[in-house]
Amino acid sequence: MNAPAATFAEVGYDEALARALALVPALRERAARGEAARRMLSETEADLHRTGLFRFAQPKRYGGMEIDFVSFIDLPAALARGCPSTAWNVGNLGIHHWMLALYDERAQDEVWGANPDALIASGIAFPQGRARKVDGGFSLSGHWNFSSGVDPSEWNMLAAQVYDGERVVGWRMCLVPSTDYEIIDDWNVLGMRATGSKSVRAKDAFVPGHRALDMTLCRGGSDFPGARVNPGPLYRIPITTLGSHCLAGAALGNAEAALELTCEAVKARSTNYTGVRMRDFQAVQLRVGAAGARIEAAKVLFRSDCLAGQEAAVAGRIMSVEEKLRIKRNVAYATQLCTEAVDLLHAMAGANGIYDAYPIQRIFRDAHSLGAHIGFAFDAHGSNWGLAALGGEFASPTL
Repeated sequence: MNAPAATFAEVGYDEALARALALVPALRERAARGEAARRMLSETEADLHRTGLFRFAQPKRYGGMEIDFVSFIDLPAALARGCPSTAWNVGNLGIHHWMLALYDERAQDEVWGANPDALIASGIAFPQGRARKVDGGFSLSGHWNFSSGVDPSEWNMLAAQVYDGERVVGWRMCLVPSTDYEIIDDWNVLGMRATGSKSVRAKDAFVPGHRALDMTLCRGGSDFPGARVNPGPLYRIPITTLGSHCLAGAALGNAEAALELTCEAVKARSTNYTGVRMRDFQAVQLRVGAAGARIEAAKVLFRSDCLAGQEAAVAGRIMSVEEKLRIKRNVAYATQLCTEAVDLLHAMAGANGIYDAYPIQRIFRDAHSLGAHIGFAFDAHGSNWGLAALGGEFASPTL
C-alpha cells in the first residue's frame, strides 16, 4: 500500500521561501546536467515534492499551501537563483494546481483524490487546439508547443477553441490524462533546456464537460465552477491577467543570479593585460549599478501587481480592462528589464562569457529564451494598453 500523500497546509509564505532558498546550491550544481538531459532531473523533482513547493497554490483542503499570490513571483525567483528552468517548472506546474481549483469539483477529485502530488502540464495557445461539442463533453484535437514539465506529468491542460462548424463559439481549457495525448520530443533549443517543454498532440480525445473549463468564467470574481469549494480570494484572481507572473519569477531570479555571480567574479579578478583590479574601473561600477537598478525596478513592478491582484480579489472587486492591460504591460516590461540587466553583466564577462563552463553564459541564453514567451512580448502588451489608454476599444473574450 502506498503511503498517504504529505500535507503542506500548515506551511506559510516564510517557510516556503526558506525551503526554496535552501535548494539553490543543489540546483546550481545540477544546472548543467539538467541542460544535458533536456528535462527536469529526477532528483530535483523529488526535492520539490519533498518540500511541497509544487503545491504552493493548491487549496488547503487537498493539503496544499494556498499562500498569497505574491508567492507566484517570490518562490520561482528564489529557485531561479540556482536554476531558472527549475523555477519555470515550479511556477508553471504550480499554477496548474491553482487553475485546477477553478474547475468543477469532480475534476479536482479525479486528479487530487487519486494523487494530491500529481503534476499537470499545459498547452496554452487556444488556436492550437480545436474542440467540438459531443454528447457529455467535447472531442479535442490539436498540436500544442511548449508543454513545460510534460515528461513527469500525469495530466495536461490543453487550450482549445470550440467550433460550431467553422465558427468559434467558446474557449476551453481541457484537462486531459497523459494516456490521451502523445509527447513529441522536439525540445532542442537555445536555452531553458531543463524545462523539458516538448510539444504534445491529441486526436479526437474525449473530454468530459466537467474537465473543460470555460475560460470566460475566469476573468476575476466567483463565476468559475470551483468557487463553491474554493471560495478563497486567491482563486478569484483573473488567470489571463496575472497568469504570466509565475513564469516572470524565473526571469527575476536568473538576473539576480547574474548579479551575484558577477559581483563575486569582479571582487576576485584583475584584468589579464594590466593587472588592475576590475572593481576599480568606473565602467564596471556603472554596469553593475545599472544592472542592479533594473533588477530592483523589475522586482517592484512584479510584486506590486501581484499584491494589487490579491487586494482586488479580497475586496471582491473585478479589475477594469485597462487595469488588466496595465498589469500585462508591466510584466512584459519588467521581464525586459531583467534581460537588459543580464546583457549588461554578460558583456562584462568578456571572452570568458563564451565558455559553456562559465555560468553566466547559460544565464544569458536562459534570459533570452524565457523572454521570448508570449506573456513577455512588450510590443503586444504595451500597445494593447496604449490603445485602451488612448480611448480605443480593446476586446478579448478571456481577459
